[in-house]
Amino acid sequence: MNSLRGIDEVIPDARDGLTKTERTILYVLSETQKELGGRNVPTVMLYGRVLEHVNISEQELHLYLDRLGVRGDGT
Repeated sequence: MNSLRGIDEVIPDARDGLTKTERTILYVLSETQKELGGRNVPTVMLYGRVLEHVNISEQELHLYLDRLGVRGDGT
């Protein structure tokens, strides 16, 4: 993980146990899924949209998705 991130982005929030980055990923995933009419969101599309909010590598996104229990579509 990138050591230049703020502490609030890597320390879990006491309310829900999510970091700011995890919460952002889940929000973007939810909004994109709504746009697609409930269909699965291609990982590459999710990555592009997450990058608008958080500077992470594609590998980091996959690590977050694994930790959050989000099933990837293999793209």
